[in-house]
Amino acid sequence: MPASQSAKSILITGCSSGIGYAAAHDMRARGWRVFAACRKVEDCARLKEEGFDAPLLDYTDDASIHAAMAEVLAATGGTLDALFNNGAYGIPGAVEDLPTDALRAIFEANFFGWHTLSRAIIPVMRAQGHGRIVQCSSVLGLVTMPWRGAYNSTKFALEGLTDTMRIEMRGTGIHICLIEPGPITSKIRANSIPHFERWIDWESSARAQQYRQKLIKRLYESSGPDTFELPPSAVTKRLIHAVESLRPRPRYYVTVPTYFSGIMRRILPTRALDWILSR
Repeated sequence: MPASQSAKSILITGCSSGIGYAAAHDMRARGWRVFAACRKVEDCARLKEEGFDAPLLDYTDDASIHAAMAEVLAATGGTLDALFNNGAYGIPGAVEDLPTDALRAIFEANFFGWHTLSRAIIPVMRAQGHGRIVQCSSVLGLVTMPWRGAYNSTKFALEGLTDTMRIEMRGTGIHICLIEPGPITSKIRANSIPHFERWIDWESSARAQQYRQKLIKRLYESSGPDTFELPPSAVTKRLIHAVESLRPRPRYYVTVPTYFSGIMRRILPTRALDWILSR
């Protein structure tokens, strides 16, 4: 049965698995009308079978973004209470082996598409006098780690853009928040493999031996949960506060590594932080 148009509504992207999938279920359980967007038709069909509104939304396709927004607004009567930008991927590899076209591609999916969707919803939220835009960043938007230059750079860009939006939106009734998870149970490692294989010619790299010793095994062989890894529900807990609290926080850390990294970035000299992160 369709949800009531009077229910609070949220659009969540990247709902095929992991953080987005868990958030869709958890927010629906709290009474929200959830639009659980995915970029693949088959994932949207699966979520529709689970009872969700599931618009097709591909961050790399502006027409897809605007069509999804039109579908959501038609279903709600022209309103949306919250947006959770979440879908993203990684391209493992050293920066020197990362083709510029690969960087352009990941920015389309992890950054530019988020900006396009956020800009599309801001006029709606202005007109209704309220709204929440929540960005799923990462501990890698606070500190960098080797072999993750493409993902690091999109998250650092997202942090800067979101901080600016938060200041500019003061007084509008639109609150802008960042969620910064560390290790969360998801498919991001497995999902990054096709991008790695497409873009990184590691066997021809000057770092080929380092790839063999440090990256290849970790990428292709699951060794179980990372230290301090939490389930996706840990992110949903922060999302709930961000969209339901009268005074949402600008930032929400998730997992011990995120708290630790935030502290290290503030108190350690750059060289000391580089040494720790390179271990």
